[in-house]
Amino acid sequence: MLGISDYWAFVATVLVFLMLPGPGTFAVLTSTAKGGARGGYAALAGLMIGDWLLMLAALVGVAAILTAHPLLFRAVQCLGVAYLLWVGAQLLRASGKVNATPLPIAPGTYFRQGFLITLINPKAIVFYMAFFPLFIDPVRYQGLGTLLAMGSTISLLTFAYGSLLILGGNWAARRLRANAPISRWMSRFAGVALIGFGARLATE
Repeated sequence: MLGISDYWAFVATVLVFLMLPGPGTFAVLTSTAKGGARGGYAALAGLMIGDWLLMLAALVGVAAILTAHPLLFRAVQCLGVAYLLWVGAQLLRASGKVNATPLPIAPGTYFRQGFLITLINPKAIVFYMAFFPLFIDPVRYQGLGTLLAMGSTISLLTFAYGSLLILGGNWAARRLRANAPISRWMSRFAGVALIGFGARLATE
């Protein structure tokens, strides 16, 4: 599909990462608790625009490597598989401790804070650079069309998941903060899923 080697595996992997409790999740939940649905969606919009900036940077780099150095692109894909396996292993060892937002969420600045939380996350650009090459089919690659399809898919999934968080609001926040076993089992499930995806991609 539009140069994406396994679209539904791509979707499933993005959903696994979205479901992991992290700074973005709690930015949306905290903004919802303080500013209602409007605050939650403002924070979500900031997160998504920050994601787009990081995705564009990663996609430009990935496209340049694919065009100029096909063999190097294959090496990057192998590193991406290794990264996925490593993240999965780390999640299996997770203690269940939840990552709070790196910035305090103050009323009235939900969009700006959501945007900054994405940009100051040092793992985000590494994730995108390792993640995108895994699902690009060099034979059917369609340039800008493939990149936009991947980025748009991530944005749509982020919006859908963020909307569930906003609707769940305080209930979800209380459960995740108060119940470490829930977070721990979510992390372990995600770890198993990512290792499975990595192994599958490695054999294709």
